[in-house]
Amino acid sequence: MESLAPNIQEMTRTPLSEMHVEALRSAGEVVDFPADEVIFEVGDAMDKFTYIIEGGMEIIDPVTREAYLPTSLGPTQFVGEIAFLNGGAYSLPMRTTMATKAIQVPREKMLELMSGLPEMSDIIITVFAARRRRQIEAGDTSLTLIGVDSDRNIRRIAEFASRNKIPFKIQEPGSADAEAKARVCGVPADEPAVIFGSNRLVEDPTPEKVAELLGLVLDVKEDEVVDTLIVGGGPAGVAAAVYAGAEGLSAIVVEDVAVGGQAGTSSRIENYLGFPTGISGADLVWRGEIQAMKFGTRFMMPRRVENLERRPDGIFVAHLNNGQQLCAKSVVVATGVQYRRLPIERLEHFEGSGIYYAATEMEARYCKASEAVIVGGGNSAGQAAMFLSRTARHVHVLIRGESLAASMSSYLSERLESTPNITVHYKSQITDLHGEADLGGLTINRNGEEWHLDTPAVFVMVGAAPNTGWLESHCALDPRGFVLTGEDAASPFETTCKGIFAVGDVRANSVKRVASSVGEGSVVISKVWEHVNS
Repeated sequence: MESLAPNIQEMTRTPLSEMHVEALRSAGEVVDFPADEVIFEVGDAMDKFTYIIEGGMEIIDPVTREAYLPTSLGPTQFVGEIAFLNGGAYSLPMRTTMATKAIQVPREKMLELMSGLPEMSDIIITVFAARRRRQIEAGDTSLTLIGVDSDRNIRRIAEFASRNKIPFKIQEPGSADAEAKARVCGVPADEPAVIFGSNRLVEDPTPEKVAELLGLVLDVKEDEVVDTLIVGGGPAGVAAAVYAGAEGLSAIVVEDVAVGGQAGTSSRIENYLGFPTGISGADLVWRGEIQAMKFGTRFMMPRRVENLERRPDGIFVAHLNNGQQLCAKSVVVATGVQYRRLPIERLEHFEGSGIYYAATEMEARYCKASEAVIVGGGNSAGQAAMFLSRTARHVHVLIRGESLAASMSSYLSERLESTPNITVHYKSQITDLHGEADLGGLTINRNGEEWHLDTPAVFVMVGAAPNTGWLESHCALDPRGFVLTGEDAASPFETTCKGIFAVGDVRANSVKRVASSVGEGSVVISKVWEHVNS
């Protein structure tokens, strides 16, 4: 999808046609900017689409105010990146290089144009996605994280940003770059910090605060009622989001951690149709998120639905963890499952500082050239083992059973057995955790014998528990907490409460695979549409 190129000019390989430009003129207005004027500052909302007719614009360094890149944008090119689709904020400032004439179209009108002109939409989204990809790879952003490897709170923010495809820079406390940033902000150079723009220190940083700075926190009017509320941003939820938008339904997706869900933590999915060389779960769902935003579906994160009620008029009211309320005519439950916690003393103490529930590039940093441990025998555990084996000195996979045959695809188990720096330990489980602030080692019962292993990282990928406590008063659940569907209903995905549907791993008796989750999320929207329009 992305059109990667050495510089931002070459990313626009197919210019907008004359017809497209005329459509922009009709929907927007022509604006003149003088030379050397800062048009967009760090944190400004991407609320307008800007197409350059004459002149040029360049990205500038937020601190030095010098040109940030060796290339700039000129006539027939446009400003922005993928954050435009959901009304995000600029993470780097832009300035005119000369007197410039441009067409500016309000974001809402632009999204309508893109929906009606798919060829124009394809060109714009390809360029926007490529720019975001380049930002991530090159660290082109004003979000700086100091102390990722030493501070648990900074680490949480890094993981949130990484999983949500948000570009950021990592600097070590005491380094020259960190000292320069700290000096401007007036804080100690050897302490962890989150800095946005040139000198904005984020006090008591959290993923929520970072999301606000980047314009990711969605504001919804109190009296707004959407057609469908999709709870959960994994493959099933994002597929539902794509099809809801495509069918003209107004939809909001609420996700409490990162779009991608549990699938987003998979470093490589090799059995998904259309990707013969494999694709990471995060990349797969990110592409779906872009599709959904193109059709007008909105995403709200990091937010969690804590309670659901139904008004006398049939409208559902979802109460979020920040006190906000969302009203919808229907609800699609796609919350998936989460890995179970191990019943080990001090487990929570080490979560985020040695105990992890995802194996992405961020987590791989913490076990580079050391021993890494994975607990679990499913496909996610196998994919994590293969991924971590590239950077860890050795990967130990602990399973309680005597074989992987019943829980892991044969192609994965065969790779694990043939990879020199991966060892599968059968009849093995952790009995104790060692360390002070950070995890330092484990005691393992290995086939009846006690074994001590020094390790900074354990990846827990065992069992699956659905997040359905907020649904208990509305929908029937099975004894394990999965949502029952299809009983005396017009749809195999409708729950025992009319207007609430469940898809993906959270649904009882569903096939726990990415492909089936995507299929269910796609198919359910036809019944949602019928309910909303009945």
